Amino acid sequence: MKITVETSSGERLDLFLVRELPDLSRSRIQNLLKQGHILVNGAKARPKTSVNSGDSITINLPEPKPAEIIPQDILLDIIHDDRDLIVINKPPGLVVHPAPGNPDGTLVNALLHHCEGNLPGIGGIERPGIVHRLDKDTSGCIVTARTDKGLQSLLSQFAERKTTKLYLAVTERSPIQPSGSIFTHIGRHPARRQMQAVLNPGEGSSRPAITDYYVLHRSESPKWALVLCHLHTGRTHQIRVHMKHIGCPLLGDPLYANPKRQLPQAERLMLHAWRLGFSHPETGEFRTYEAPPPSEFEAFFPNEECLDTIRNTSPDALQEVLSPST
Repeated sequence: MKITVETSSGERLDLFLVRELPDLSRSRIQNLLKQGHILVNGAKARPKTSVNSGDSITINLPEPKPAEIIPQDILLDIIHDDRDLIVINKPPGLVVHPAPGNPDGTLVNALLHHCEGNLPGIGGIERPGIVHRLDKDTSGCIVTARTDKGLQSLLSQFAERKTTKLYLAVTERSPIQPSGSIFTHIGRHPARRQMQAVLNPGEGSSRPAITDYYVLHRSESPKWALVLCHLHTGRTHQIRVHMKHIGCPLLGDPLYANPKRQLPQAERLMLHAWRLGFSHPETGEFRTYEAPPPSEFEAFFPNEECLDTIRNTSPDALQEVLSPST
């Protein structure tokens, strides 16, 4: 892979590559530099190497090493299953794919057992069939591919923002407005690497992030709100970062809030991927799948009509249906 620097004046190479290659993590870029796989004008480069307009950068990506992922008989809550894809209601606490600190016991291990090892590869074979992620402590709808055709179709739809992603969240305090759209740039926190943060455009690895929100119900004492979030992009921790950005962090969020000081207290991160829609790879029909709200959310619904309202209303019409008094 070759990149010609169009506009730069002495920027650090590692920071330049993090911005230009969003599919590669900063740690991955650092490792490639240490191993001599990145050249600037034909010479081995260091993270602090300065890049300038006209420089030629060559990135040699070594072939991924086979990952020995063991199929494991882990119970799955299956919403839909066919030859092209499978939709799962992921429980909180289940990691999506193996990573340092979580070598097994993941959704991928469970899928390999369920599908008898037949899953297409992405990013080497470390994450077979995975086209998007949910955080470990987030529950709800996640789709994975069972065939190469399904994989390519779903990857394209997520990349081109042709999916519908609706989440239920319970926030500490309530947004001032009954509905709104949050548009910022999100990237890795400059000091706390496990976190994301709202950054200025062009700063670090920041990328545009858009979240629409609708307050379904709010309580005055203690102050909290049940919020429906409509994701237009899929940045890491997007809802968690955006709701904190407007002063309403999620209940039970150990990264972006202090759960022990929140009222009411929650036993888990109160974020649930409630509805997921996309076009089926085989038929082209747009289908929507729904994961019922977990029992932890029941106390935050004022009545059954509240859930019926969002179930029977499209995201575009929600702003008209939901009144400021809800």
